[in-house]
Parts: sequence; structure tokens; C-alpha cells
Amino acid sequence: MEWLADPSTEARHPLSKVGDARALAQAIVDTVREPLLVLDQELCVVVASRSFYSRFQMLREDVEGRAVYMLGDGQWDIPELRILLEQILPQHSVMEGYQVEHDFAASGHRIMLLNARSVFFESSAERLILLAMEDVTQWRAAEKLANERLEQSKVLLQEMQHRVANSLQIIASILMLKARTVQSEETRLHLRDAHQRVMSVAAVQEQLQASGHGDSIELAPYLNRLCETLGASMIGDARPISLIVRAQAGSALSHDAVSIGLIVTELVINALKHAFIDDMPDAQIVVAYDLNETGWRLSVTDNGCGKAPAGSSAKPGLGTSLVDALSNQLDAKVESSSGAGGTQVAITHSVFTPRQSDAA
Repeated sequence: MEWLADPSTEARHPLSKVGDARALAQAIVDTVREPLLVLDQELCVVVASRSFYSRFQMLREDVEGRAVYMLGDGQWDIPELRILLEQILPQHSVMEGYQVEHDFAASGHRIMLLNARSVFFESSAERLILLAMEDVTQWRAAEKLANERLEQSKVLLQEMQHRVANSLQIIASILMLKARTVQSEETRLHLRDAHQRVMSVAAVQEQLQASGHGDSIELAPYLNRLCETLGASMIGDARPISLIVRAQAGSALSHDAVSIGLIVTELVINALKHAFIDDMPDAQIVVAYDLNETGWRLSVTDNGCGKAPAGSSAKPGLGTSLVDALSNQLDAKVESSSGAGGTQVAITHSVFTPRQSDAA
């Protein structure tokens, strides 16, 4: 049943006259900052916004009543666009973000995103299409420039990493060469110690480079590759020591991964230097990484002879100081235990409950 308006009510309505309604519609259309076209069922322009005329430098008499494909020099005569617009009315569909790239006579090469939807009137069978145009030329140019700069930064980063790796190798070679020529045994030990630390930094740098340039590093494969490199460079076949990694799946930001990698290398170096005075057939160092909902725990455990007992005259070495400093950067605490079964150094972030295998 069709609803009939009360004549007295209709007379009091501010938009009761067709002319008033059309004036309001035109005012709304002209208020839109982006170009806007109102099309009829034949895809002819009923009305265009002021921003449309301004953007494309066209006159009203050349726009209203003409098919959208005939506007200007035919820049809107795009077969795919025609199909999309012709489907909007019968299928009640919506077109969003359709890109048009064209050289316009008035504004030059532009990239436009078109959005369209249909409008229905209850009082008549007439249907209209609202076609809005968003100029994204500058935004796309800025996006392209940003991507180009990002690619340049990646190339520069790769070049810098390559140069750093070469420099570390040169420094390590010089230190080892010098250690072989000096007469003082104490100086030779210091040079070899410095060589090991340079190699540890090189190993961390190499593994981070292999992991890519993302902000997040998967720790399990990172620690596995790192320990493979450390084992090959610092253990080799000369000493019967196994370097084992037991890491749960987890990730860390790249700068935190650097600190974790340096901690592992320092603790592995310390274990190799102090834990195994005599060759052991089952000597091993275990690097473990565990995490739960509240934090994570990194530990390096050996089954060697243990550290010097508490209260002895032994002073903390450079490696211990480095581990403490790196742990502070990670907002983590360092705990160490040693006994007849070996030594464990654990770095714990937040609250973490060790597994039974860790406590054993």
C-alpha cells in the first residue's frame, strides 16, 4: 500500500517543493571537496560538483546531460569502467577504489580512484549513481619515492654489513698473526682472547645478516646458526666438545637479538676457556631458550669442572662484565650456579618458572 502524505504536513515541510529539494541536493554536491558526478540510468550526468568543474576545467553545458564516456576528450571511455558502472544499478553493487590513470588536458597526468554506488527513490522508479573521484597522484608519487628510498637503504645496509664483516675478518687475522709473533705468553693470551671476541661479534653479525632485514628475528634458527658458526670457529675437530641448542619457537626485535647473540657467544667462550681443563669424552655445552606467557629464559650450561668456589680470589673477567651489561639492556637478570656437575648461567626476563629439565 502506497503511503500518501497529508497535504497540510507536506506544505509545512521545508523541502516540500521540488525546486527546494534540488537546490539542497546541488548544495550538498558542491560541498564535496573531491570531484563528484550524479549519473542517471543511462550513465548521463545529472549534476556535477563544483570541484569537478574546477579540477577538469570544464563548463556546465559540456557536462550535464552528456554520457560520462563522452566527457572531455573521452578520458572516461574505459571498457572495464563501463562494465562496472552498468552492473551497479541492476545488481545493486558498489564500486570502490577503481583506478584510472590518464593524461588530462587541464591537469596533466593524474591517478584517480573512483567510488560509485546507486541511489534509489521510494517515490519513483528513478535510480541514480553517485560517482566520486579521489585524486591520489601526489600520494602515489610519495609512496613510490618512499619505496625507492627504502630499497636504497636496504642496498646501503647490505653494503655496510659487507664492509663490517670484511673489517672484522681483517682485524681478527691481524690479532691472530700478532699472537703468533709476540714473545710474551701473557700478551699472546690477551691477543687470542681479543681474537675470539672479534670472531664472536663477526658470528652474530653474520647470522643477523642471513636472517634478513626485518624488525623481528626468529630465535631458534638464529641460535642454531650462531652456535654452528661458533662451534666451527672455536671448537673445530681438535676438542671433543659438543655445542647443543635447545630453543623454543619465539622471536625478538633485531637489537635484542644482537644482545642475546653476544651473550651466548660470551658464555660459550667462557665455558670453552674454563669448564674443560682436561679433555672429557662426553663434554658438552647446552644453549637453551625457553619462554612462557610472562617472560623468557636463556641459559648456557656445561658439564665441566665448575667455576671457582665463592669467596676465592678470582675476579670477574671481561666476559662476565659484558654479559651483565647486555642483560641490563634486555631488562633481564643474571643467575649463575656451579658445582661438581658443571656450570649454568641463566638470563631471565620477567617472571619465568624453569622446567624440570632446566633445574636438573
